[in-house]
Amino acid sequence: MPLTVTPVPCLSDNYAWLLRASDGRLAVCDPGEADPVIAAADALDGRIDTILLTHHHGDHVAGVADLVKRYGCTVVGAAADAHRLPKLDLAVKPGERFELFGVPVDVIASDGHTRGHIAFHLPDCAILLCGDTLFSLGCGRLLEGTAAEMFDSLAALAALPPETLVCCGHEYSESNARFALSIDPDNAALQARAAEIARQRTEGRPTLPTTIGEEADANPFLRAADVAALARIRAAKDNFR
Repeated sequence: MPLTVTPVPCLSDNYAWLLRASDGRLAVCDPGEADPVIAAADALDGRIDTILLTHHHGDHVAGVADLVKRYGCTVVGAAADAHRLPKLDLAVKPGERFELFGVPVDVIASDGHTRGHIAFHLPDCAILLCGDTLFSLGCGRLLEGTAAEMFDSLAALAALPPETLVCCGHEYSESNARFALSIDPDNAALQARAAEIARQRTEGRPTLPTTIGEEADANPFLRAADVAALARIRAAKDNFR
């Protein structure tokens, strides 16, 4: 695999994602905090060359300034969100492709949680960096976008190959599993995934990445039949305790 990906826990429940090339070069997606990313890079005797940003929220960008100051990183993010992001060196648009360490990266529109949200798909590595659009057994809150926008965004991600690694922004899997089971209790794939999540968290391990195939089988948001169904499920999750 040209690049490998590793979660770096940040803040209370965020993940930044560290991408490592075969020659040792490093990139990071959504560094909500600098120190854990620096520690992860130091452990590999490396330096962060590139920062990828999916959206503007502080818990995904707060570490950028310190990383740029330390490493002189190239910062990549959405042109449509550039006014709310840290200063970009490369502003990209959905449908475009760029290269990261010689590996192609496709930019996918992911509106819904926020407008201007993007995801990064690395087809040669089966990696999806999806920020707060798709979660393990969940999806992002509709803070700026609509259910229709989120439905379209999830449909685009669901169309990716089933082995694609889903690298999302938060460790929400346990609470998402409880909600998913409350509305789809007879789903065997969901039951198995919930049991695995419980084991992972008991052992202190991340529940991520998951895969597009696993989400297609168990994630109620990805399985919603239409916009109205997604809107109902999202509203129910917003009020779930």
